Amino acid sequence: MTQPVFNNWQAVQEEVVRRIHGRVWNQGDLIPNEADLAKEFGCARATVNRALQSLADSGLLDRKRKAGTRVAMFPVRKATLEIPVIRKEITDKGHTYGYAQISRKRAAAPPPIAVKMALQRGTKMLHLVCIHTADLKPYVVEERWINPDAVPAIESVDFSQLSPNEWLVKNIPYSAGDITFSAISADKHVADLLQCRIGEGLFVIDRTTRRDAQAITSVRLVFAPGYQMNTTL
Repeated sequence: MTQPVFNNWQAVQEEVVRRIHGRVWNQGDLIPNEADLAKEFGCARATVNRALQSLADSGLLDRKRKAGTRVAMFPVRKATLEIPVIRKEITDKGHTYGYAQISRKRAAAPPPIAVKMALQRGTKMLHLVCIHTADLKPYVVEERWINPDAVPAIESVDFSQLSPNEWLVKNIPYSAGDITFSAISADKHVADLLQCRIGEGLFVIDRTTRRDAQAITSVRLVFAPGYQMNTTL
């Protein structure tokens, strides 16, 4: 019988998952250490380490320094969300994309934004409000605060044609962030922008991204009525 080839971390990960699902290793079991697995699989220890860490990040394994790696007692599938380019999201749905910058100014961040971005009150940032459309109909309002200390080049970027969403995704790497999903009732300002009724329920995404400990940007996306967010497990 041909032995499986474990020449990359994905192959090692697949075998570990197979053993867990096949009850070779049960919930709570301590699995062999990296050195033993590397010898068994005929691959580098670093390859095993990457495979196990990926499964730990996804919630399938529990890894503790000096205590080894165990199959998680209560595995939790963790979702990984990417920051989409709104233009691509709209065109992928078969719609014609449109964009307009509504306002741009340097301003002191409101206290809730300063706290979220771990900045001192009164810190001046670039504040942008833009609207993205699908087939000439409002799709989402993008209200964004950008920290110029984290993105010095931002002052010279023209956002009259290119959205800050797209420019940041393409040009500024981030290492961490947080996302909050919520709903709001449209006030007059938002209702006018999205051409909806005052008081209508709207889906909202608040997102802050960082590079190491430094906040890059905080954005609120308010979507037009009827928006649906689809993802996979």
